Amino acid sequence: MKTVLITGGSRGIGRATALQLARLGMRVLINYKSDHQAAEGVVAEIQAAGGVAYALPCDISSESEVVKLFETVKQQHGDLHYLVNNAGILFQQCRTEALTAQRINTVLATNVTGLLICCREFIQLARHFNHFDKKAIVNVSSAAARLGAPGEYIDYAASKGAVDSITKGLSLELAELGIRVNGVRPGYIYTQMHQDGGEAGRVDRVAAQLPLKRGGEPEEIAEIISWLLSDASSYVTGSIIDAAGGR
Repeated sequence: MKTVLITGGSRGIGRATALQLARLGMRVLINYKSDHQAAEGVVAEIQAAGGVAYALPCDISSESEVVKLFETVKQQHGDLHYLVNNAGILFQQCRTEALTAQRINTVLATNVTGLLICCREFIQLARHFNHFDKKAIVNVSSAAARLGAPGEYIDYAASKGAVDSITKGLSLELAELGIRVNGVRPGYIYTQMHQDGGEAGRVDRVAAQLPLKRGGEPEEIAEIISWLLSDASSYVTGSIIDAAGGR
């Protein structure tokens, strides 16, 4: 049974991906920061369907906690085959003139630094078990990396632009080892993250402006992530798939 770690796996795209990969027969390790009840709810749903899942707490913005997370994985679950870097944060919509260094650095600590440290630990775990072939990393970026999120959260958009750079660079760095690295850039998806930005109905507000005239569902992004992890995409690395309704 192959094992996947999904950061930020207790809600939204992470939750949908956990359920999808469990249905495909993977052992799913669901990382969460603070909502233990939500994470255990996903675990219970997977177990009720006959799957295997575990909830693992960790604040991805803390290097020491990430190191501890991967040590727990090594001790309790062995090797990892896949990593889905889905954890991400944003704050209340605002214009750039209202940004603070503290806010910017907090966003970057999770969305960029934490993601890269997770990649580092994934690679080191592979070295520990001396197993690299057919492993894969998927980084969840955002269409904001292309669009810039003006007047809303340029700091978040910048962090996702960095994620795209990491995806490309790391794919080239790891290609000869047989580890593939790809990304997905979701657009306006119905998740709770929009509440964090202060506009729970944001997707409905912009849906009519999109070529497909609707927002996306987390399950649609989960399908892309599943494909990028699978042998069906075995010749794909360094790619970023846009899933933004045509925008």
